[in-house]
Formats: sequence, structure tokens, C-alpha cells
Amino acid sequence: MDLLPLVSAFFVILVGELGDKTQLAAISLAVKYRARYVFAGALLAFLVVDGVSVFISGSLLTYLPKNLIQIASGVVFIFFGVLPWLRKEKEPERQSKTSRFPVFASFSLVALMELGDKTQFLSISLTAETGAPLQVLVGIMLAFTVLTAIAVTLGCKVVARLPMYWLKIGTSALFIILGVISIVSGALGITII
Repeated sequence: MDLLPLVSAFFVILVGELGDKTQLAAISLAVKYRARYVFAGALLAFLVVDGVSVFISGSLLTYLPKNLIQIASGVVFIFFGVLPWLRKEKEPERQSKTSRFPVFASFSLVALMELGDKTQFLSISLTAETGAPLQVLVGIMLAFTVLTAIAVTLGCKVVARLPMYWLKIGTSALFIILGVISIVSGALGITII
């Protein structure tokens, strides 16, 4: 068995996504929710979006306008950035540890960001070049597992040591900034991040 498609996909995605907006989102989500929920939701989103891309090899993307996806993603980001300020809380707290919503929040946010992202196009082109969709998908998922683990660990262990008030400001600002960037990217048809 030739492992070159798997190894190529792993390194291309690992380098291409390091420090990407999905990692920043995972860090922010890990500040609010338990790591396992963020990790599970993000990996499920990567599997669905990139799995569909690998196995359909891009025909679905021709029907989805990339700019509208970016604009919708930006609106969702801004919504998640403003939402904590709409709640009436004396002291911001982390979400319920037994809730199923953190998985959904992580899944939906990451899935929206990945639609039309460079990773999706990389996975399509790697599949077209190698002709080994399963190996490419395994390589992609291994890379995302490493990247998401790093992001979630940073969110839970490093960033979570900061006071909750400043985390609330920082994560809200990050989501709003990423939302504006996504909307501008979609409206102007350019790639900013």
C-alpha cells in the first residue's frame, strides 16, 4: 500500500491550517466549553465538510457560491461574538458541562468556516492528484486531530487562566473580527485569512 497520499495530505493540511481561523475559533470555544465537546464538534465538522469534498471531488462546490458561504459564516461569527453581551450575567461563567450545545456550536462554526476554505480545495486537489480518496481523508483527519488538540489545549490550559471578564472581551472581539473579515472576503471576493 502506498502511503504517499496519506502523508502528503497530512503535511499539506498541517502546514496550511496552522494558525488558521478554525484554530482561533477552537481556542475561543475551548475557553467557554469543555475540551472534549469542542474537540468532538470540530472534528465532526472537518470529517463532514472535507469528507464530502474528498469523495465528491468538488462537484458540490460548483453549486455553492463561495462568497455567500463566507458572508453567512461571518454573520454567524458576529452573532457568537455579540451573544455573550446580550445575556444578563453578573460574572461570566463557562457553559454547562453536560450540555450538548457546545458540540453543536463547535460543529456549526467550524463547518461554516471550512465550506469554501483553502483546506477544502486542497483536499479536492490532493484527491484528484493521487486518486486515493480514503488515504487523503485519513491524512486530513490526522492533521486536523493534531491541530485541534493543540488549539483546544491552548484554550483550556493557557488562555483559561486569564480572568473571565477579559476572556469574554477577547473571545467576543475575536469572533466579531473574524466575522467582519469573512463578510468582507465574501463581499469583495478576496481571501484575507
